[in-house]
Amino acid sequence: MRPTTLAEYVGQSHLLAPNKALCRAIEGQHYHSLLFWGPPGTGKTTLARLIAHYWQAHWINLSAVLAGVKEIRAALSEAEQHRPQSTVVFVDEVHRFNKAQQDAFLPAIESGLIIFIGATTENPSFALNNALLSRLRTYVLKALTAHDIQQVLQQALASERGLNALVAQPITLEADALEYLAQWADGDARRALNTLEIAADLAEAESALDAPIITLSTVQSVLGESTRRFDKGGDVFYEQISAMHKSVRGTDPDAALYWLVRMLDGGCDPLYIARRLIRMASEDIGNADPRALTLALNAWESYERLGSPEGELMLAQAVIYLACAPKSNAVYQALKLAQADVTQYGSLEVPLHLRNAPTSFMKQLDYGKDYHYAHDAPDAYVVGEQYLPAELQGKHYYEPVERGLEIKIRAKLQHLRQLNQVASK
Repeated sequence: MRPTTLAEYVGQSHLLAPNKALCRAIEGQHYHSLLFWGPPGTGKTTLARLIAHYWQAHWINLSAVLAGVKEIRAALSEAEQHRPQSTVVFVDEVHRFNKAQQDAFLPAIESGLIIFIGATTENPSFALNNALLSRLRTYVLKALTAHDIQQVLQQALASERGLNALVAQPITLEADALEYLAQWADGDARRALNTLEIAADLAEAESALDAPIITLSTVQSVLGESTRRFDKGGDVFYEQISAMHKSVRGTDPDAALYWLVRMLDGGCDPLYIARRLIRMASEDIGNADPRALTLALNAWESYERLGSPEGELMLAQAVIYLACAPKSNAVYQALKLAQADVTQYGSLEVPLHLRNAPTSFMKQLDYGKDYHYAHDAPDAYVVGEQYLPAELQGKHYYEPVERGLEIKIRAKLQHLRQLNQVASK
């Protein structure tokens, strides 16, 4: 069922529409090594085969899951034997090759012995060596839309090379079954085609003379529950947690809740989400609403006690509260500033007046001398007292924002700092 022309290829119009760079390169035979990055079932291998066909190149297929340096050398030797014909070496799951294996391709790419085409579902910035990545042009493939999947399924039934070519009577796929299957595939054409094949085996005809029909109930009986893309620990994982965090930070409870459900639906560990909520409560809300941290901790504890699905409600409550709470990153910024000064200034000594003096000898060294007990002062504040090392006097790390509770904290700190300024004159 793989397309033999670009006209038959479904999806990726951002790359293959007329006048797009990749489309012109394929049709114009502008050879170059490249990398396809995209979710499973989006046509990476199919597109690589099409390129080899259009460029009239010898095809060598390697899987990084199974191949090693020995297989790479054999492929390069085979490419040498086919000169002057160009050779496309296609490497599926290229991110699974280690550094030495990736480096083995570099001389052949550089000399033009091979046209290297890699396919990966992982972010190439992290998965591939810079030396290899710099020699490839990267194209990002997108998950197929439900409409794209419907086209793929219709082609699978209508094409002379498709499903109906293997059966005595043409199989019919009902419209509602087609729509349901296309949505369930979640952008993965391979999933859709595999399911169609199983459903075709179960399709029944009303009589011996009727063509088999794949109904909605047939498809549903094959599918069971859908599994959306999540890819624990992979790119989609970090993309979705990033989307949820940014939705909370951006005060969009609806989006934050949507990404929470997407992650839970995809199989993410709810306790991982709970830990991230605690981070959000401190990083993005802080003292603008200290209750956010308490609620996040309570949600974590509640989920540990209740488990799924009951505990998911507490996570949802926490996500919505955090998204709606007043925002402040003042604590987060203060911590970074303090960390920077610790790194820059090293181990500054504690001022003598702040040191305890439990022995007479320490008192003779002026430990604790001139220290003023704050609770003995008016409003429990000693005007002009210094608590930072001498080298850092006047430094301010924490600057509360004018939102939530930090409005009051900001006003109080400004008042106290003004009293210190007056006392220092």
